Amino acid sequence: MDDTARNSASAGATELRNVLAFDGDCGFCQAAVRQMQLRARPRTKAVAWQNLPPELPQAHLGRLDREVLLFDGGQVRYGGAPALAGFLGSSPVRRYRLIGNCLRLPPISLAAHVIYRAVARNRHRMPGGTAACSLPRITD
Repeated sequence: MDDTARNSASAGATELRNVLAFDGDCGFCQAAVRQMQLRARPRTKAVAWQNLPPELPQAHLGRLDREVLLFDGGQVRYGGAPALAGFLGSSPVRRYRLIGNCLRLPPISLAAHVIYRAVARNRHRMPGGTAACSLPRITD
């Protein structure tokens, strides 16, 4: 990689301050993020991971296929329920900021994690979900 390409790649990553990356191919994910944006008006920007600078999703494809990721300066800050908590916590609307902060507290954070995983595994069955939303089967 030459210096120009390297500088461009690092500039793209550092511009990603407080960005929630979601699956832009999933209708359910799009609708859920859109509703949160309309209601909570978070300061954190939401971007389909397919529209991120290519070098960033490449390093996180396994996770991006399964969960939303909150990026800060090109680094993953949170994934899954904590990422949504951070997204809502950036809202200027007090009740959504409170919801985001509560989602970080035990035992609420544990419940949020369990619910997030169940929804993520079944997002193709949710309203707006399609077969493109289904996740590959992985054995743990």
